[in-house]
Amino acid sequence: MRQHRFHGRFDSGGRECSWPGCEEAGEFRAPGARTSSFDGPGDYRWFCLEHVRKFNAGYDYFEGMAAEEILRAQSPIYGWENTARAFRPGEAVDGAPHWANFSDPLEAIQSRARAHVRRRRGEMAEEMRADARFTPAERGALRVLGLELDVDAKTLRMRYTRLLRQYHPDQNGGDHGHAEKLQQVVEAYQLLKKAAAFG
Repeated sequence: MRQHRFHGRFDSGGRECSWPGCEEAGEFRAPGARTSSFDGPGDYRWFCLEHVRKFNAGYDYFEGMAAEEILRAQSPIYGWENTARAFRPGEAVDGAPHWANFSDPLEAIQSRARAHVRRRRGEMAEEMRADARFTPAERGALRVLGLELDVDAKTLRMRYTRLLRQYHPDQNGGDHGHAEKLQQVVEAYQLLKKAAAFG
């Protein structure tokens, strides 16, 4: 659908005016029965220039609203009570600051950035502590077994047993196609069971 610049006219593509009895091209759109909402832009009615002018002259946005609703809709802050979740001070993903607590917006942004840095440093320190439990070779063995750094001895044994059943020919119907993978699993387990983290 191509719009002509500046005056709101669209190529009709053979579409007729929606005004009863009019056979002119419907090149101007007006709100339809279903208005814009969360589900999409809604429907449009299409009119020729003469009839879109008539429609607009009789269109009342506030039709069917009570006086209180009209007053609320005319307020400059209408809709702000339904703030998107990302902008709610208490519900943002990373805990956005309460803007009212700061005299300068840049201070609020700086506070948020500092909190993010502190949190990220804490996460990195935690990862480093987990990393320190294992040597580089042991971390490689954990990857072979598909285990995380926070694994305990019981989980290690259970995972090893499950992989043995999966790859050992005596357990998988005589399939010798996994001999190399089986060897890697056995070597990884032999290394890990002696790890200081499980001692």
